[in-house]
Amino acid sequence: MRQVAMAGITRVRAAQAVAAPWPYAELDVAGLRAAGWRPVPFRELVLKVHQRCNLACDYCYVYEAVDQSWRDRPRVMPDEVRDAAIGRFAEHARRHGLERARVVLHGGEPLLYGRKRLARLAERVRAAFPAGCDVEIGMQTNGVLLDEPTVATLVEHGIRVGVSVDGVAAVHDRHRRTPDGRGSFAAVERGLSILRRPENLFAYAGILCTIAPGSDPISCYEQLAGFAPPAIDLLLPHANWAAPPSRPDGRTDAYARWLIAVFDRWYAEPAPPRIRLFDDAISLVLGGSSRGEQLGLSPSAVLVVESDGTIEQVDALKTAYPGACATGLDVFRDDLDAALDDPGVVARQIGRAALGTECRSCPAVAICGGGHYAHRYRRGAGFRAPSVYCTDLWLFLRHVRERVAADLRERNRPGGQQAV
Repeated sequence: MRQVAMAGITRVRAAQAVAAPWPYAELDVAGLRAAGWRPVPFRELVLKVHQRCNLACDYCYVYEAVDQSWRDRPRVMPDEVRDAAIGRFAEHARRHGLERARVVLHGGEPLLYGRKRLARLAERVRAAFPAGCDVEIGMQTNGVLLDEPTVATLVEHGIRVGVSVDGVAAVHDRHRRTPDGRGSFAAVERGLSILRRPENLFAYAGILCTIAPGSDPISCYEQLAGFAPPAIDLLLPHANWAAPPSRPDGRTDAYARWLIAVFDRWYAEPAPPRIRLFDDAISLVLGGSSRGEQLGLSPSAVLVVESDGTIEQVDALKTAYPGACATGLDVFRDDLDAALDDPGVVARQIGRAALGTECRSCPAVAICGGGHYAHRYRRGAGFRAPSVYCTDLWLFLRHVRERVAADLRERNRPGGQQAV
């Protein structure tokens, strides 16, 4: 059985070496380990508990991208896969002495998994992890199914929810529609009104918004802030050199201009909502680190288990080529430590060494970090190109640096407000 498994892993890596020579043909993992490098253990496990969705978003990286492996997987994660995945993660946490870990329920649309299954899963997670490990359960949902009984279940079982909202109704409904073409904003707004009630606030983790560069950035920000989220994630649409992003009027700076407009509005407010991209940008400008995947050189510690039990890399890679997420591993055969030797996983943990010459020589490399790993893909070369958003990131981060520097100068001038 183990020989069959190893043969499968070999086939996966051989196919990936053709599609992405870097890292699969060129990264020497054994050499890194021999030189003393050690991987970071996984602290977040994404469970694909439901492979289908009740929306048909036009930019979806699961259903609209080149990797269509979802078609061959179970609609609902079977209980035996659930239990094996939780067991593997708990074992990983115990082996590495993790004090904190996070299980994220994803899809498709994870609320299609059902309230009873969600409750049972949460119970299994909390029972499996060692007493010294604080385990958080999160979920990313489109929000359409957030009714009162569902939210009550989330609160009861300590599941914190991020809701996808793409700004004002007209923009949201242009992209996030039901299969029959109806917009979903009104349903999401109703769900958020339930989630925002005082008794339900524990379950409200925040809002995720995919940037639409042709939209009005200030209207988008005001709409999102109006939902009083604990945090906002602004995401660049997943794209790469083989499938480049949409650019209204052909502008190479469309995303930078959008982000700068929102940043300036946000930065001027006395008590703005947390926006992780902006928090990370400021932290990096000041010499700190990042928590997200869009900026910086912090190692990625995230792994995915699909509904059939296969262990994969983060699913944003589905936009690159078919099988880009694959590791050849499975929760029934393999522990999670085995994934720490996967070249794709290693590439996301070695920081500057994962970048090409152009990025390594860039003065913004410590801040930008090459951008999101998935956005670097170039057909025939792999994941060592600069981000397809390179120009946008450069302009945005330069603006953040200049704005923060000016603010610090003002705070530290004689008679000015002292910097904290």
